[in-house]
Order: sequence, then structure tokens, then C-alpha cells
Amino acid sequence: MTISLKLLFEGIQQAEDEDGLRSQLAPQIGEYFVAKRAGVFFFDQLLTDQKFQTVLNLALSLEHNPVARYIAERHTPVHEGLVTTPKAWKLICPRPDHWHVMAGPIVDRGQLVGAVGCTREKSMLAFDTQNLADLSAVCLHLSAWTASVRLTRSAALQPQPQSFSTSRLTPRELQIADLVALGRTNAEIGSELWITENSVKQALKRMFRKLNVSSRAEMVAQISTTQLYSSK
Repeated sequence: MTISLKLLFEGIQQAEDEDGLRSQLAPQIGEYFVAKRAGVFFFDQLLTDQKFQTVLNLALSLEHNPVARYIAERHTPVHEGLVTTPKAWKLICPRPDHWHVMAGPIVDRGQLVGAVGCTREKSMLAFDTQNLADLSAVCLHLSAWTASVRLTRSAALQPQPQSFSTSRLTPRELQIADLVALGRTNAEIGSELWITENSVKQALKRMFRKLNVSSRAEMVAQISTTQLYSSK
């Protein structure tokens, strides 16, 4: 099966997470761009892996690597022929399977968070302007996917208000809760509702268990929060 841009776009959208994206998409990118090597990299993942530290310090060095510097500054794909000479590039990256290099950015909300890279050997054709245009389209889809996935993940990690329904409380208990919120004592609540003070104490114990709270203040705060969210 011949890999097309459309299939690459579909592969991006079907990925469930960043690990799956990297493992499934990189071979397809390599096939599409006729690359010796290809990869999809997320910097926060790579920088936590000690075995990659030496390589990344060189590959991501904005001082020594003009390809990395170009991507960081412009957020657009580039190949080594646009930013340096073959002689200089050989000194920067002496690997024979990295004679030709093309890379593009993965951007999340304005921040460079990753890159796509392809390499070819000296005997292979250099990357050209059409390759850059196609990689730009791939990077656009990757950036949109990454921003969506990370935003969803960030939202899922945010602490949520404790969820409960005031339907757990009986009408009488809701009356007691309202009076507690007004600062009434147990005796005052009993007098106003025509029940004994002990009945108020027992009702509060049941309400605390239902709402998983341990104080009158916590109960009032939780009920107020729920009413606020339910009114939106």
C-alpha cells in the first residue's frame, strides 16, 4: 500500500496517545518521505530518559545545531541545506545515515513541544521544497492533535469539586442545613422546626455521613458549591 498524506493525517487522528503515535506514525512518515530513518519526538518524554541525554544535548543544542535553532525560532520545517553547507553539516552531524536531514515542529499553544525528523544517506536525493511543504502539513495536523490531547489530559488531572446530590438529603435535612448555614445552634434549629435538640444532633450525624463531611462548616461549603455549579 502506498502511503499518502491523507493516510498520514488519518493515522494522526486515530492515535490514542503520544506513545502510540510515535510507534505507529514514524514508520509511515519514513515510507512517505523515502527516509533512511524517521521519528516523532516529544521533548518532555525524551528529556526524562537518561540514555538519551548525551544525544539530545547535541541534537537539540540551539548553539551547535542550526536545524534545531531554525525550528525553535520559526516553528517551520527545514532541511540542513537551507541553513548550512555540506562541509559544515558533516562536522555537526558525522553520521553517514544523517547526511540529509529534514525536521519540523510540533507546537502546543505556541510552545515547541516536539519535532518530526527524517534522514537520508549521502547516496540518496536531498530533501526538497515539496518535501518541506508536505512535512509542514503533517506538522500542522500533529500540532493540532497534540494540543487537543494535552488539553484533555490537563483537564482530567485538575481537581474536581466533590460531586454529590442534595437529593441524598430529606426535605427535613435540607431545612436543617439551611438553618445551619444561617448560624443557628442545635437548640435554635429544634425550636424553629418543632423537634428536640437531640433530633437535630442525630439528623446532623446522618447528613455528615451522606455527604462525607466532618463539620457543619464543611457541610455548608459543600452544599453551597453544589448549588453554585448546578445553577450554571
